Amino acid sequence: MFGIQILKDKHTTCIVLQNSDNTTSAKIALHEGGRLQELKCNYVFLIKDIPEFEYKNSYASSILFPFANRIKEGKYTFLENEFQLTKNEQNKNALHGLVYDKKFEISDSEVHENKCSVTLSYSKKEYAQGFPFKYFISLTYTLYKDSLQLKVLIKNIDHTSFPFSLGWHPYFLSTDLATSFLKFKSDKKVIFDKNLITKEIVAHAQEDVFTLKNKQLDDCFFLKDNIVSFSTPDYKVDLTSNAKQNFLQLYTPKDMPIIAIEPMTGVADSFNNKIGLQVLEPQKSYGISWNLTMKTK
Repeated sequence: MFGIQILKDKHTTCIVLQNSDNTTSAKIALHEGGRLQELKCNYVFLIKDIPEFEYKNSYASSILFPFANRIKEGKYTFLENEFQLTKNEQNKNALHGLVYDKKFEISDSEVHENKCSVTLSYSKKEYAQGFPFKYFISLTYTLYKDSLQLKVLIKNIDHTSFPFSLGWHPYFLSTDLATSFLKFKSDKKVIFDKNLITKEIVAHAQEDVFTLKNKQLDDCFFLKDNIVSFSTPDYKVDLTSNAKQNFLQLYTPKDMPIIAIEPMTGVADSFNNKIGLQVLEPQKSYGISWNLTMKTK
């Protein structure tokens, strides 16, 4: 039987989803945007915080909404109105959206023989700088023996439309990144400027194994389908999405045994270049599902 634990202290609240013998588990931090803090399968950690890489710098497993990645200088125009977001990246750009540090509440949970799930939610009912729109967001994490599903639901609870893109920022551990590799299909790649803002889109054929040895990555790719595989000496994970258009951001922090494998529905500066940008009408909803299928070695 699967089970759910709630861990609380003065400043934090975490939810732990786990199977009966705790060999597979997922730990979710409500006070940090409902992020996935840890993920373990058959005693092997795929995701785990690194003490020297604090969340405020890593955004590890954060939900990226209403934009993924960066907005140049925090400026954009929507419906002929100009907006200025807070520049939270060294006063240069707006980075990783507005919900990564919000406190989510538990709105539902379920426990079954072969799975368990928790739904977390957050409502923005006051206008924020640069994004004066009201919205509701819910995250449903469902843990199975060898997979984890994350469903994200966005609802526009305002009287006017708003622009958005969506992303997820998980870092995956590897005992040896040099021998780890990815598999994904891509036909285009984003070229960034010096401030990591989308500059141009170029043709890029990626069909074979994408090795990580001697690579320092901060790259974005257009995906031809909805699956990305990551293999390490200890496990393999397949990341899939039900989105119609998928983008992949890869980032390797220097001298750390992790890689960010980030599914996104839009690219950096999407509010301005419109690549992957969507518009949510009043009282309408948008949903996406990301799935991790895990296999230990």
